[in-house]
Amino acid sequence: MIDLHMHSNYSDDGEFTPLELVEQCAAQKVELMSITDHNCSKANQEAEEAAGKRGIRYITGIEIDCTYENANFHMLGYGIDSKSPDFAGIEENIRSQVREASLIMLAKTRELGFAVTEEEMMELSRDSRWPDSWTGEMFAEVLLAKPEYREHPLLLPYREGGSRADNAPVNFYWDFYSQGKPCYAGIKIPDMRSVIDIIHENHGLAILAHPGVNLKGREQLLLGIADLGIDGIEAFSSYHTREQALKYMEQTKAYGLFYTCGSDYHGKTKPAISLGGHGCGASKEELESELGRLLEKTK
Repeated sequence: MIDLHMHSNYSDDGEFTPLELVEQCAAQKVELMSITDHNCSKANQEAEEAAGKRGIRYITGIEIDCTYENANFHMLGYGIDSKSPDFAGIEENIRSQVREASLIMLAKTRELGFAVTEEEMMELSRDSRWPDSWTGEMFAEVLLAKPEYREHPLLLPYREGGSRADNAPVNFYWDFYSQGKPCYAGIKIPDMRSVIDIIHENHGLAILAHPGVNLKGREQLLLGIADLGIDGIEAFSSYHTREQALKYMEQTKAYGLFYTCGSDYHGKTKPAISLGGHGCGASKEELESELGRLLEKTK
């Protein structure tokens, strides 16, 4: 089994430590893994060492927020020099902004009519490596636990049996806190071309993450993104139907790019997503060939 997209607690929304992820991968018989934390490369050294001891091949990774044509995207970097000051700079840029953005999200959540306090959010994040960062998933956790909102119409879709209950925390984020939604708080993130350049300058491959999420309604942007110099597309993802995944796989071939597979496993914030749950539909021979090309370029 292969999984090249997962998050540790070095991400603001990841549950498990890098060592715990390695042990989970070993238990699930994952043979090739990468931890791709949001805007942070710090998990890689300890994860790579632990993976080696468990006989798991490891590719260093990161997932960087970026913009293209006024839309937000995520770019995966594989085979990077994870100790590079370039990635420390990316992390510091985000950390310098998350406190203000979190308070804006809190104010907008209150505007929806929810009584949630700064203290409640701080209590939830106090043991996090990103204590000043409150995510949409965290707001969902707080609000869904409040008994006074048991029958609140905005929350009913995320409760058991509701139309958005399959992956409630992340669905709540997408519906209320993502770009263009009522509780969105934007921060200054780098443009896609500069992120691709940073990944390449640090000996890595730039792979567009879960395009079925970020390209929804603007699929025409994919050709322009490919022309920026990306190396591949995460065709197989927990968020893609089989039809979507096969479509993206064929597009990578048409563009002369790599395709990859990743679950985007986080733990409790994305309960419907499991390690290896990317639904890769490629044949074993084809996938091994593709991953062989990828591994060769990340050496």
